[in-house]
Amino acid sequence: MGGDGRIVVDILLADHPVVEGFLDPVRRRAAEFGAAHPDYEIRISTYRYWSETGREDFIRTLEQGRVPALVDVFFTETQHARDAVAATGGPLFTPVQRAVGGRREILGEPVILDDFIDTARRYYSYDGELVSVPFSVSTGLLYANMTMLRAAGITEVPQDWEGLEAACRAVMRTDGGPSHAITWAVDGWFFQDAVCHQSGLLVDHANGRSDRAQKVDLASEELLAWATWWQRLHKDGLYLHTGAAQDWMGTFKAFTEGRVAFLYNSSVMAQPVVSAAAKAGIDVVACGLPHNGAVPYGGNVLGGDSLFLAAGLSPEVEDGALAFLQYLLNPDGAAAWHKSSGFIPVTHGSHQLLEAEGWFAEKPHHLEAPKQLGASDGSPAATGALVGELSSVHADLVQAMRDVLEQGADPARRFTQATVTAQRRLDDYNRRTAERHAARETSPPDRYGEAADVPEAS
Repeated sequence: MGGDGRIVVDILLADHPVVEGFLDPVRRRAAEFGAAHPDYEIRISTYRYWSETGREDFIRTLEQGRVPALVDVFFTETQHARDAVAATGGPLFTPVQRAVGGRREILGEPVILDDFIDTARRYYSYDGELVSVPFSVSTGLLYANMTMLRAAGITEVPQDWEGLEAACRAVMRTDGGPSHAITWAVDGWFFQDAVCHQSGLLVDHANGRSDRAQKVDLASEELLAWATWWQRLHKDGLYLHTGAAQDWMGTFKAFTEGRVAFLYNSSVMAQPVVSAAAKAGIDVVACGLPHNGAVPYGGNVLGGDSLFLAAGLSPEVEDGALAFLQYLLNPDGAAAWHKSSGFIPVTHGSHQLLEAEGWFAEKPHHLEAPKQLGASDGSPAATGALVGELSSVHADLVQAMRDVLEQGADPARRFTQATVTAQRRLDDYNRRTAERHAARETSPPDRYGEAADVPEAS
C-alpha cells in the first residue's frame, strides 16, 4: 500500500543501454492506467540486462526469491525464471493464464491472452498453458541493398543459402563492387535461427518443451550445415567479419555505409537500417532470413522478452498486475509499443489496427517480421529451445565460430568441443536447480510478496 492509500503494483523492466527514453511509452501507459484506476499505482523500476554485470545481477535477483509483482525476463532466461524458487519454498512465479483463470476482464480491462500471435504464445507456453506474457518480440531479418543488387542484374532478394551466395558473388563482380558482400554479428541467436529454419533441435525432450532439457547438441547436422556454409562465405571473401563478437553496431554501419550488399540483423532494427541507408542514397528491402534450400523450412526463432507474474501476491495486487498487463498490450498499447520500439506488434488486434491505419503500407519493412513468424510450422524445433543457461550456450557458440573464422578450426571438431562445454554447464545448472528446490522444500515458511530492492537505472 502506498503512502496515499493506493494499492502499489511494482514492476521491474529491462531498459535499453543506448536508446534514450526507451521505456517512456510504458511509463505513460502506467500513468494512464493509474488515472483510470485511481485505487492503483503502477511503480516501475529498471535494470540493464545488457550491461557488463547485468545478467549476473538479474540472476541474483531471481535467486534471492523476492521480486516485484511483474518482472521483465529476457528470452534466454525463460528457464531460469520458470525454475526460480520463492522464499516461501514454492515457485517464484505463477503462470499468467492460471492466474487469469478464464476471466474475460479484470478490473474492467478486457483480457487479451487469446489474441497473442501464435509463435509468441507457443514460445512462452508450457503444456499448453501461457506462463508469461510476450512483451517485446523480434526475429531475424535480411536487409538487402537493392541499389547494389540491381547493378548486378538482380531484381529479387534470394530466399535460400545457395541463391544468397550466388548473389554475393555477382555483386562483388560488378565494376566498383564492394570488397565484401554480406555481414552479420557473430551471435548465438543466428545459430538458433539457422537450426530452427532446418527443423533441428538444440536440446533433447522436444527442445525442452516436453520435459526438462538434459542434453545439448551444438554439433548437429543442422548446426554444422550453417557453420560450414558461413565458413565458406568467409574463406571466399564474401562474408565481412569485423573481428569482434556480437558486433551488431559494426555490421550495421558496414551495411548502411554501402560496404556490403546484405545484412542479417534483428527486426527491431528495421527502421534504423532503412533510415540510415536512405541518408546514404541506398534503397533497402527487408526480407526473411534465407534458409537451407536442401531441407524443408521449419520457422524463425523469436527474441525479446516477456513479463512474469510473481507468486504469492495479495489478490488486490495480483488483479492490479493482471489488469495492467491487459491494458499495456491491448490493441492501442501493443501498436504504440511497436511504433516506439520497433518490436513486432504482438497481438492480432494491434496488427489489424496498424494495418487499418496504413502503417504497413507506408513502412513495409515492418511487415516482414510478422510474416516470418507467421510462417512457422509450429513444431517444437521451430518454437525454439527452452533450456537452462541458454545465454551461456550462445556464448559457447560464439567462441566456437570465432575459432572457425579466425583460427581456421574445423567446424565439426570445434563444435563438438563446444557441446562438451555446454553440456557441462547444463548439467551443473540442472544439479544446482534440483538442490535449490530440495533446500527450499525443507526451509521454514517466510512472508513473501515484497518488491526486490532493485535500483533505478541511470
